[in-house]
Amino acid sequence: MGTGSGYSVLEMVKAYEKVIGKEIKFEIVDRREGDIAECYADASKAKDVIDWSAKLSLSEMVKDSWNWKTKNPNGYS
Repeated sequence: MGTGSGYSVLEMVKAYEKVIGKEIKFEIVDRREGDIAECYADASKAKDVIDWSAKLSLSEMVKDSWNWKTKNPNGYS
């Protein structure tokens, strides 16, 4: 599923920095050969068929993701 709009890698990095309270070191470089410029999910069919739409902001989604990862450092194993 998705929100219907995308976020840049830099927006994601900044959102995680805010949630974890630490600076994430990164380097801005050219896109790799074969990398697509944009990728995001169109959730309109989910809205039409099952009346579902994303409710959380980027900050809330990142916080939820970070909370799960810290409680499950080895994933689903």
